[in-house]
Amino acid sequence: MESVEIVEADLDFEDHQQAVVDLIDAYAMDPMGNGGALPGDVKRTLIPGLKEHPTTLIFLGMINGEAVGIAVCFIGFSTFAARPLINVHDLAVLPVHRGNGVGRQLLAGVERKARDMGCCKVTLEVLENNRPAMKMYAEAGFAQATYTEEAGGALFFAKQL
Repeated sequence: MESVEIVEADLDFEDHQQAVVDLIDAYAMDPMGNGGALPGDVKRTLIPGLKEHPTTLIFLGMINGEAVGIAVCFIGFSTFAARPLINVHDLAVLPVHRGNGVGRQLLAGVERKARDMGCCKVTLEVLENNRPAMKMYAEAGFAQATYTEEAGGALFFAKQL
């Protein structure tokens, strides 16, 4: 396992801004991401949009000063628990660093922050064919969300606008 430093990104720092754009672009190109590079307008507006969003929380996995992994999160709120939660919107590790614990350490950093904030849970979504990610999430204690047995497991839906 490589020595990884987990840092909370500061989007006022240019090196953190560039790392976020580069890592999200690399993730977008992955078949388990978006299957293609980010369009130029998205690359230009990503950082301003993230800075403007009031609940943005980003962690970078750094090896020898190089950002090799990212967890883009947003703070939400659980009405059933009346407490905040953290949703991991994107979790990505550069392919050359996968399998070395970077993703696990990013998740651990998110969990530490969630506990410090008094959150009731950490949520995330995963593509059903992304078996390596599902294995890692299960090993980190994540499972399909269920609230009552008769309701079954939660599913994630989207409607493009």
